[in-house]
This record gives sequence, C-alpha cells and structure tokens, in this order.
Amino acid sequence: MSLVFLIRSLNYGGTERQVVALARRLHGKGESVAVVTFYPGGFFRKDLEAIGIAVYTLEKRSRWDVFSFFRLIRLMRRLQPAIVHSYLGVPNIWTILLKPMFPGIRIVWGVRVSNMDLNQYGWLDRVLYRVERALSRFADLIIVNSYSGLDHAVGHGFPRKKMRVIPNGIDTDQFRPDPESGKQFRKGWSIGEKEHLIGLVGRLDPMKDHPTFLRAAAMLARARQDVRFLCVGEGPEPYISRLLQMSDEFGLGERVEWLSATNDIVAIYNALDVVTSSSAFGEGFSNVIGEAMACGISCVVTDVGDSKWLVNETGWVVPPGDPASLCAAWQKMLEMDAEARIALGKRARDRIVQHFGLDRLVAETWDALKFLK
Repeated sequence: MSLVFLIRSLNYGGTERQVVALARRLHGKGESVAVVTFYPGGFFRKDLEAIGIAVYTLEKRSRWDVFSFFRLIRLMRRLQPAIVHSYLGVPNIWTILLKPMFPGIRIVWGVRVSNMDLNQYGWLDRVLYRVERALSRFADLIIVNSYSGLDHAVGHGFPRKKMRVIPNGIDTDQFRPDPESGKQFRKGWSIGEKEHLIGLVGRLDPMKDHPTFLRAAAMLARARQDVRFLCVGEGPEPYISRLLQMSDEFGLGERVEWLSATNDIVAIYNALDVVTSSSAFGEGFSNVIGEAMACGISCVVTDVGDSKWLVNETGWVVPPGDPASLCAAWQKMLEMDAEARIALGKRARDRIVQHFGLDRLVAETWDALKFLK
C-alpha cells in the first residue's frame, strides 16, 4: 500500500508524535510511506529520514500561501499514493480539494478534538471548521481518536457512517518509569528531593487553560511551601506574556518554571510527582496523560474529552475551570505516602500497557486502511 500522511508540521506535539509512530511502524511492515508537511523542518523530521521515510515539505510561507496547494498537486502526481491520510483542519480540507484531480486516491481524515470553543480563536478558524464540516461527507474514512470527539463531530454534522474511533497509542518502551532520569532533571533545575513537583505539559493555548492551573497553583502554594510547578510547552508570544504576568500577579514567582518543548520529555515525566491536564475544552485523547501514565505517574485531569475514561481509577478527575477542585485533588495526591503513590502509578502504567499500546494503534489503523484499497 502506498500511503501519504499530510500534516501541518513535524514540530513537537501530540498529533505529530502519533503520525511519526504510525509512519515508522507501517514502514517497518514493508509499506510504502511518505510524510508531507506544510512547513519545513520540525523536531521529528530527522527521526523519519533516519530510517528511510521520505519527508516532503510544501514550503508554505504563511497560512495565506495558497500557492503551496499547487505544489501539493504536483507532488501527488509524482507520488501517486493509494491513500492520503490527513490530520486536522486545513490538511483535511485540502485532501478533499484533491479528489477531482485524483479520483483513485482514497482520502482518510484524522479528527483529534472534541468540544472545541472556537470563540476563543479568530474568525478564520470558525470559517475553516464550517468548511471542514461541509466537506466531511466526501472523505472515504474519518478516524477520530476519542469517543467524545466522535459525539461532538456527529452532533455538528459529520457523517457517522464514515467515522471510526481509534484511540491514540503510547510507545510504552519509550515512555516508561525511569527514576534516575527524573532525579537528574530535578537536579538540573535545583528541585530538592523533598520538594513536590506538579507539571502541566502542553502547548500554551486557551484550550489547555493555563490560567486555571496557575490559580490552583497559587492556592496550593499558599498552603504548602514544599511544592513547585512546571509548565512545558510553546505558544504565541502575546499569550505567553499574559500567562507570565498572571503568574506574577498570583505571587507564584520562582515557584513556577517555564520550559519550551523538549526531547527530554521522558525525564520530565519521571521528575514529576503529579501530571495535570487542566484543559477547558477540546481534548480528545490526551497524549500527555497517556505518556505520563506509561511512565508510572498518576494524573489529575479535568473531565474534558476522554480524559476521565483514560485515567479511570488511577488518578483524580475534576470539573474544568475549577481551580479549587484542582488544588484539592493535588492535595489528596500529595498526602498519599510514597508507597501508595508508587502503587497507583504502577496501576496507571498497567492500564496503558494493556489497553493503549502502540501495537494496538497500528493494528487498528491498518485494519481500517486496508479495506480502502
């Protein structure tokens, strides 16, 4: 099978990690796989090219660069894939625009969000969602990574008969308990052995609701002197400035560390006592929650998307936008003795290994794609 993945970029992120994992595994099965990105470079590009997977870029200069679509047409004429599997928004729309010129290509969409609040974003994002919704009936298959995402999409007019839920897969060989790497990370950031570290890993975006995280952090910081906080991710400069100002206003100061996206993510998970998802909307299946659980770290999450189902009985679930509940859940986690917290973390890893491993993702995706040939 000749398969092309179409994605915005190969920068560090959950969707990008899933594409890379699928491409690597399918390439290992002997399938012809290529990855096409809107924008050049990217954190994961070298990983794909190192094992012989071709990566092409459309050299998109901005979101308004429509000429890059014509570069995509030329590339499809050259590659002649059997299937094009796109991910999110504009890539999904572009694959449908290819259909009149390439009627033999099967189009697979990837939908990875649930109850998005598009009022938090610009007018163009709202228009693009309406276009995506209108064109969804022309896709041959729509793979959704969460049951909440399926319900949301169907409720907004996506064709149920073309949709299939395939939850994300976590590489449990890469994401695993590694206390030594965690200790080294803490040492590098001067975090004491008796200090507790609570982290939020995810892009700096309204969807992730960092303000609620910071409000909860301020509450806990006033109650305990042995807690510090870590935010890992990147975002637009104006939003970053707003969050930094908010952190100062809450009196958090040096109690919060801000770190850009990094390839040292396994060490970061292992350095944390608690991993949190404070998302207010939009989550489908959170890679961060699954990865942290695979590292044996229990999570405190908001009840958004499939997070409650993913965590199950291995962590705490609180309402979104409720800093007091988030703070209280952190307190409960930190009040557990070390042995009990380790046991809970082991249950979290066991759940990921048993139900959400990478092999399961690849098998289910392959099963869905092979019937499109």
